Amino acid sequence: MTTREALRQQGEAMRARLFGQDADAPDRGESAPGFRQLMSEAVYAGIWSRPGLALPDRMVCTLAALVAVQRLPQLRRHVVAALNIGLEPRTIQEILIQVGIYAGFSASEEALEVASAVFAERGLSIPATAASDASLDTLSGRGRALLQELHGDRGTQGYASPDNPVTGALYPVAIQYGYGEIWFRPGLDRRQRVLCAVAGFTALRLESQLKKFGQAALNVGLSHAEVIEAVIQTAPFSGFAPALNALAALGDTLR
Repeated sequence: MTTREALRQQGEAMRARLFGQDADAPDRGESAPGFRQLMSEAVYAGIWSRPGLALPDRMVCTLAALVAVQRLPQLRRHVVAALNIGLEPRTIQEILIQVGIYAGFSASEEALEVASAVFAERGLSIPATAASDASLDTLSGRGRALLQELHGDRGTQGYASPDNPVTGALYPVAIQYGYGEIWFRPGLDRRQRVLCAVAGFTALRLESQLKKFGQAALNVGLSHAEVIEAVIQTAPFSGFAPALNALAALGDTLR
């Protein structure tokens, strides 16, 4: 039987793997007796060390959740950890941009500033790429094709219905620049982008969208276990209650 001491040791090992030489730096709340031990057991052993989802994928979900709820000091710390475990700077940037579709691009702007400061401290540069020159018609066409691939018939239902006279004032822009532009940017593959969506919608408590992307995750090849773990990974950063509600909402999809 696992003991709490064993969990603490496992958690401290994961903390060191993520944060390297900064693993022993004081955490916020460190002055509270027993808080570090609590974090080691419940977060770094109990969540980060779970099987079922690769460590880089857990980091994708973590960054997405932190952007969604705008925990910028923690985001900075975890951008450092993301680099430590091998995520590329462009991949990190794309996670922060992807969540802007769901949490607002102002959230992405602030998150990108945080990440840029970390990259500068590490002497990391990201090669410039040419701006997209695809026409709006092209964005609309490939956005709708991606909608079909991810969501099937549900991609044209509810607020996504092309005949909806109210949401139709906004949704075409979401198709063009969300599905047609951002999902096609280099640096983050489709599977990782779906993980961003699942984690982001969990953190934002948007259960309707989460259900939609829970099925989309299966459609692009994630396993039931990986979807469940993507939701669980958000719990330390945006709350256990939202994660539990998200898992309950996904119950029918993941049975």
